[in-house]
Amino acid sequence: MTKLSKYEKETIINWNEAENLASIYTFNASLKRRLAEFSRKYPLLCRLERSTPEGSVTYILDKSRLSIRLIPPYSEERKAAASAYAREHGFQVVTAEEKIA
Repeated sequence: MTKLSKYEKETIINWNEAENLASIYTFNASLKRRLAEFSRKYPLLCRLERSTPEGSVTYILDKSRLSIRLIPPYSEERKAAASAYAREHGFQVVTAEEKIA
């Protein structure tokens, strides 16, 4: 067994319009954890199909349970408001120079 590079550790979500099931193949630790928890809670909607020694898992789940969320970038007004809130409530941004000092 060879160690895979981060580039080789991919996540693939596969579904087609004819079936009600989606397949998720991933090495991502956070996604694996979330899928495992979801499959324990809802075994009729999600199940582990395969796990490999290299660290990947493949889950099969009901397509209606999967969504893809696109998050737009923050506007300048929202960034300024978040910055003001952080200053007001004691949060400070530490720059790289401050970390070194």
